[in-house]
Amino acid sequence: MDAATQVFRARFGQEPQHIVRAPGRVNLIGEHTDYNEGFVLPVAIDREITIAVSSRLDRTAILYSANYDSDTSFDLDRIDRDDTNSWSNYPRGVALFLAGQNYALAGLNAAIVSTVPVATGLSSSAALELACAWAFLVALAKGGKAAVRVSSGLPEPLDLIRLCRKVENEFVGVQCGIMDQFISALGRRQHALFLDCRSLNHDHVPLPDSVKIVVCNTGVKRELAASEYNRRRSECGRGVEFFSRHIEHVAALRDVCSKDFERLRSLMDPLIRKRCRHVIFENERVVQSVQRLRAGDLGQFGQLMNASHQSLKVDYEVSCHELDVMVEIAGQQPGVLGSRMTGAGFGGCTVNLVKNANVASFENRVKAEYQKRTGLVAEVYVCETSQGAGVVQ
Repeated sequence: MDAATQVFRARFGQEPQHIVRAPGRVNLIGEHTDYNEGFVLPVAIDREITIAVSSRLDRTAILYSANYDSDTSFDLDRIDRDDTNSWSNYPRGVALFLAGQNYALAGLNAAIVSTVPVATGLSSSAALELACAWAFLVALAKGGKAAVRVSSGLPEPLDLIRLCRKVENEFVGVQCGIMDQFISALGRRQHALFLDCRSLNHDHVPLPDSVKIVVCNTGVKRELAASEYNRRRSECGRGVEFFSRHIEHVAALRDVCSKDFERLRSLMDPLIRKRCRHVIFENERVVQSVQRLRAGDLGQFGQLMNASHQSLKVDYEVSCHELDVMVEIAGQQPGVLGSRMTGAGFGGCTVNLVKNANVASFENRVKAEYQKRTGLVAEVYVCETSQGAGVVQ
């Protein structure tokens, strides 16, 4: 029996009608490129949010988060923000925007269990949004799983992705790009997802089974991430203003190539030059990474990951001491092909590409050396790739 079912039984004294889930993600390469309409290469991982749910006969949504040990309830006809239980703004926003698209929502009881670490850059928020969307959808489709699959009135995946991003942007108030919702919805086992964040064209790129994706949590909360994230977006906007005065048809930094950057760099404000250099070259690294993966060249792919971290550290300035130490330690271990910070930065996690035979020793050595050098205890997650969000039962 899964944990969400156990929690649901204990909380509501009955069996759930449905189980839904949505995975977290780790971004292999392509950091801070999504809101610049560029390219990203994330993968869905087996850290996920699971919700056990049953429909109600009234218009009340009652939700319990096992991780926060917190209840919330709200009337589907009068949905407001809850700044006391801030986690509940994700399901509230999802319900509000589904109702705004004329879905006849039903009340529900729901128990939410997460294995996605919060505030680590593994996208617990997007997973919660997608899982909640499916919870409300199965509650309104009273015929159960079969009805969910055959109902012509349910949203297409891209519509659901856009809705969940809108929740984060307009209800929760975080100006994120679309990558996190995209990979949580459309992840595929043993594949990364190459996504063009402008056109939303995407392609699943096979990952070899000779390596593992290993995530190392520094234990440092990303307390500066939100404010600095907005600052970086503003700085990128200033870069777009600069390039648009010199190059035709520049609407975002993804429209600027490295040759144009090198030609014009001497004319730029030094700070804006650094920010733009990261984004422009990071986009090119993502494209090269896809080529290297398709060619089976994991060594060169790992070198591109390393270069990404250096750029995030020096040019975009979103790393921190602990992230840099973790990357440095990882790079010294046998079987490590590449290592970089992942997520918005200022704490959180690194992502590492490690040969299968070296994973156990990597975990032990990184934990020991990181604690020795920082005094902090690291968590290490050896990840399996995952399917995207949907109905389990």
